[in-house]
Amino acid sequence: MHRWSPLNERQQALLGRLAAGVTFDAQGASGWRSVYAMRDRGLVTVTRGGDAVEVRVTPAGHFYLQHGHHPDRPASALEAAVGAASGPGEPETAGPDGEGTRPAARRRSRVPYSERPVARARRAKATDLVERLVAEGSVVVRDPDEAEAAEWRRAVNYAKRHGLEPPGKRIEKRSYGRRGLELYLATGPHPNSREQEPDETPRVTVPAQLRAAHPVVLALRDDEGRLAMPSVLRRRALLLLQGLAAEAVRRGHEIRDRPGCSWRVGEVDVVIGGYACAVTIQQEFPQSTDPERSRKLVIELGYPRSARQSRWGDRKRWVLEDVLGAVFKEIEARAVEDGLRRQAEALAKAEREVRWRAAMEEAKERAAQAQFAGILLEEVGRWQEATALRAYCDALEHRIAEETDADELQLVSARQWLAWARRYARSVDPLHRLPDMPAPKDPGPEELKPFLKGWSPYGADEKRYGWGDRR
Repeated sequence: MHRWSPLNERQQALLGRLAAGVTFDAQGASGWRSVYAMRDRGLVTVTRGGDAVEVRVTPAGHFYLQHGHHPDRPASALEAAVGAASGPGEPETAGPDGEGTRPAARRRSRVPYSERPVARARRAKATDLVERLVAEGSVVVRDPDEAEAAEWRRAVNYAKRHGLEPPGKRIEKRSYGRRGLELYLATGPHPNSREQEPDETPRVTVPAQLRAAHPVVLALRDDEGRLAMPSVLRRRALLLLQGLAAEAVRRGHEIRDRPGCSWRVGEVDVVIGGYACAVTIQQEFPQSTDPERSRKLVIELGYPRSARQSRWGDRKRWVLEDVLGAVFKEIEARAVEDGLRRQAEALAKAEREVRWRAAMEEAKERAAQAQFAGILLEEVGRWQEATALRAYCDALEHRIAEETDADELQLVSARQWLAWARRYARSVDPLHRLPDMPAPKDPGPEELKPFLKGWSPYGADEKRYGWGDRR
């Protein structure tokens, strides 16, 4: 089956219903077979999310419904189909010399490919992709099916072929999660492009023999559990690492071993200042049965997800011995970048420390105010209680004065109670003497948290808690 193979009546009817907005509802295996047949032709996309399945008609599907054939159908197939439909009696158009030419219906469309519906849709998707990459840095496609992933690849290829990538950038793809796809902008030309040829890069000398080798290279040579590959390739890999190590020592840098990595690779650290860059060398295609491919080596630098170039391999126009200078140049550029990053981090840390201390001072002041407010509310409560007690005492005294029927013992007992009540009211009254300004106690971390606006009371670099804004 070709991509442009015609649909049967059931498939075409289903395509029409989907284009009209009818939700796909599979009824048995035949419905799914029809959907997959159209998906394989690029006429629909199938998106799965949990238990839900969404089937959408692509621009190619709308084109099929409008014209009755796939937009990618070759001209030869189109002419054969038109010839079979028209029959032998179809009139021919006359050419300039009066001789007969092909039937008019068989002529190839004069509409350029760039103006056809599929090309316009692909150009629109590629343009939208580039705009999103420039604005967001990367585009993540989560769990795409085969048709959706293929459509994204076509959009990337269209952007590359038609020069839609931003100047100095290129679109790269990498896996995201188990089945996802991430598209991002990388800096510079592709590692295999002609612009990467090492014409102007200083060369690094690679020795012909492994004499007076660096101790790290010797340790790697003697470890049979590492750098597993044919002996000829292993010797060449060790010579490349020795050339890199000798150049590092000549420039005042350090080489460290990195044991414990995969048995297929040889890995060392090139240390420049406080920056250690992992350098790995291995067979690029260890499983290949093609002798040309199986003898290719590849060098990779650490952190391959970086936008910087991190991979160099043997190619038709050069071998690793030619690009070792470019590898070392990239290591030194990363060391400079790392130094600038650490400086920026140190400045940011100092700024965070200043902001944290200011937040702590403000929090302590607000905590002290909260303490004063608590003491004040407590005294107001005691004053209101004393005021109520004094009002009770005045009422009791007035009642004793008006009493005419009580005996003397009862009056004496009431006056004793009144005297005690007045003493107690005075004891709880905070204003029976002038109050002093309270001395606040040092607030603890838990008492400071409500006033820190998201900062930690334990330090500027501690993880934030809650959702408060830092100010």
